[in-house]
Amino acid sequence: MRLRQQVSEDPDVNLTPLIDVVFLLLIFFMVSTTFNKESELSIDLPTATGEVAKERSVQIEISIDAEGHYAVNNEQLVNEQLATLKNAIIKVAGDDREQPLVISADGRASHQSVVTAMNAARQLGFSHLTFATKIAPEEN
Repeated sequence: MRLRQQVSEDPDVNLTPLIDVVFLLLIFFMVSTTFNKESELSIDLPTATGEVAKERSVQIEISIDAEGHYAVNNEQLVNEQLATLKNAIIKVAGDDREQPLVISADGRASHQSVVTAMNAARQLGFSHLTFATKIAPEEN
């Protein structure tokens, strides 16, 4: 009796299903992960107690209402353009850039309108800039 010797074949591993499973896991984790954009700066604003600062007789006040309309020393401007705001400040200040400039913005005014007022003051060379606030009622 003649028995045939079995020839062993090299095992062949098919990697296609393994790659498919890895890609499916990758897609699952990408879809299910939430990406939170965390701020790099942690800001804890200080609280202040003290007396109200004295109002100087010569100062420039830029008022900004909730819609973003400007007024310089209680004179309403025709538009919200940076050039118009700068011209109004120059008209009131003249050549004196040492006058204090007070920005009184409504609490609902856009951040952009406040930044535009600050930008106008910076471009004109004003260094004494103040923000007007109201005193919060004391809590019991």
